[in-house]
Amino acid sequence: MHVDIKKLGNIPDGGGHRVTDRSAGLQNRKRTTTARYPHGKPKIGYSYIHNAVDDHSRLAYSEILADETKETAVAFWHRANAFFTSCGITVERVLTDNGSCYKSFLWRDTLTAAGITCKHTRPYRPQTNGKVERFNRTLADEWAYARPYTTETERREAFGPWLHTYNHHRGHTALAGKPPASRVPNLTGQYT
Repeated sequence: MHVDIKKLGNIPDGGGHRVTDRSAGLQNRKRTTTARYPHGKPKIGYSYIHNAVDDHSRLAYSEILADETKETAVAFWHRANAFFTSCGITVERVLTDNGSCYKSFLWRDTLTAAGITCKHTRPYRPQTNGKVERFNRTLADEWAYARPYTTETERREAFGPWLHTYNHHRGHTALAGKPPASRVPNLTGQYT
């Protein structure tokens, strides 16, 4: 299992600079939030997309969460592991990068208690965790920046349908053009 977090800037109401020009995007940003960076620029915040991708099937479980703390990462892992278990996938090993939430004792102890081996990539070697890194790139290209969204809510509403398409309908070159669900025995027949 490959696990990672993708950090995305939130979209101000009315759209950011991708929908409008830079000055209008900044005005939308000012109207959306009252928080400010120390230098005075409006602070819109971030969304953290926690991802888990099965090594064999490329089936993905993903959630948009408010932060990347160790408690949030562990809670996400419990839900992800339950999802994969319901699909008939037994997790034996988890590969992550060296983010602080994955280096924590809480993360290590949670996986160890479940009988799962926790492995980390070498520092500055994201290609080692390539399956989830490729998923992050696909997520950015086909969902996060696929079209100009006018609000963060609009982008988040498009996430569930996109993830379903990714898992059940979108072909993968590594899977001979078949979707991930085609390699999961409990999901066979549900992807067509």
